[in-house]
Amino acid sequence: MKKIIQKNWLWFLFIIPCVVSILLVFNNDRYYQATIAQVTAVEESTPQEVIDLNQNKDQIISQKITARLTNGDQQGETVVLKNEYAVSKAYDQNYRIGNKLFVTVNQQSNGTSVASIKGVKRDTTLVCLGWLFLFVLVIIGKKKGLLSAISLGLNVVILSVALSQYTDSQGANLFLVMSLTVVFFTVTSLLLVSGCNGKAYAAILTTLAGTFIAVGIAYAVMKLTGERGLRFEEMQFLTRSPREVFLASILVGSLGAVMDIAITMSAAVYELYAKNPAIESKALLKSGMEIGKDVMGTMANVLFFAYVSGAIPMMILYLRNGAAIGYTTAMNLSLELARALAGSIGIVLTIPLGLWISILFIQKGSEKK
Repeated sequence: MKKIIQKNWLWFLFIIPCVVSILLVFNNDRYYQATIAQVTAVEESTPQEVIDLNQNKDQIISQKITARLTNGDQQGETVVLKNEYAVSKAYDQNYRIGNKLFVTVNQQSNGTSVASIKGVKRDTTLVCLGWLFLFVLVIIGKKKGLLSAISLGLNVVILSVALSQYTDSQGANLFLVMSLTVVFFTVTSLLLVSGCNGKAYAAILTTLAGTFIAVGIAYAVMKLTGERGLRFEEMQFLTRSPREVFLASILVGSLGAVMDIAITMSAAVYELYAKNPAIESKALLKSGMEIGKDVMGTMANVLFFAYVSGAIPMMILYLRNGAAIGYTTAMNLSLELARALAGSIGIVLTIPLGLWISILFIQKGSEKK
């Protein structure tokens, strides 16, 4: 038994908290201060056609929901909820049997209770998806996969803390805050996954150089063009400078792709050198450039799809409401395309930067030997 545990310690490390957390999330209603109700029955009315102020047709369906309270002083009691949703589900949604809802229960003067829906309890799905992601990561990456997961969790915590501190401060500069967090993300992620070696050090320098150069170019273009073509209207609800937030988003968004290319170039050069220590720097550079050309296009596409995918729901909403395709694209894709282009510039610049810096580290290491 001891040998089995020693051999499979990584799986024991995952399975025990996985089972405990999933069991907990299915039975954690009592730990919420908000009142939770589980849907036990749903009755739907026939769809009613409505026309909004823009003369767009839609259908409204009313739901009579019976739910059982699962926490609080009234636990076990049954409440009746009303919900209306449009078939398009642009601003609302329908509920099904088994859904857990956050509700507000108010006592009336006549002794009856009136309940209303505040939102859906979604932690169960998120926890299950999170564990599935971790298992896939560890199955494929093993120890490095585990270290990647630790790095990801640490980065999420740091980003949350940084943004929280920024929103609580009136005089803070978001770009400066994100610059410091980007440096932290880069150093911790690459050192955790690749270890303390020349390959990791070269990737760190390459990532920071490529990311900040890409943002610098984006800022220069914005200044030279007077920001024409950029539609900041989608940031209209911000109380901070939209340009500052936009540049910060470019910085963080470019980091992932640039870091990927940087470690790819560094790992490729070090692997080629390990296979043939007598290889010349020109040959290393040539081979590395061939590898870079192969990944350049795919990574640029990854950035494009990642940014554009988030705008698809709003684009469909605009088009369904009769907006022209040009106006829809300009309103929803101008900032996303600018982020994708800035990140793509960073990717292209990172390939030669990564090769030169990695070769320089190899040459310095050879001289020391």
